[in-house]
Amino acid sequence: MSLAKFEPALGQEGYVYELSRGVVIVSDVPGIPHMLQVDEVREQFSRYRSQHPDKIYVMGGGSDCKILLSDFESERHPDLTVYLTPPPKEKRFWAYWIPEIVVEVVSPTSVERDYVLKSEEYLDFGIKEYWIIDADRREMLVQRRGRGKWSDRVVTPSQIYETKLLPGLRFDCKAVFAAAERG
Repeated sequence: MSLAKFEPALGQEGYVYELSRGVVIVSDVPGIPHMLQVDEVREQFSRYRSQHPDKIYVMGGGSDCKILLSDFESERHPDLTVYLTPPPKEKRFWAYWIPEIVVEVVSPTSVERDYVLKSEEYLDFGIKEYWIIDADRREMLVQRRGRGKWSDRVVTPSQIYETKLLPGLRFDCKAVFAAAERG
């Protein structure tokens, strides 16, 4: 299916739809452990934003936002996006508004999409950092843009991650994995 036909289409409630390189991907709404992890990530960004109100413009995720990738015939709905700037004033702003940070929480059915397909697409789109949180591996893979390619850094639960994009943020992935275990 083309991105032009997919973007305005309506789906059946209870499922998540993405267009992945011209193919419609239908997934069940993720479970509670996934939700708790995304909530913990958002909470850490929210605490940062309350202390640094001028740094983050807005955060979005799932049904709040989308990334339109016409070169790939893909439409993505990341688990969490962090935008540092307002959207462009263009009508189809989702095709041009680039989040600085995109976070995906890996589900058993999303491993290849999160690690391979989305990684390539997000690099091409211009995203500065892509965080892949994987509770099964108990690690967060941070991909940082540099000279047109990703440089990878693995963050384990015993480490705190700091990004130059948000000075002063001390991201604790151990808390994210603890949230998954509560579910």
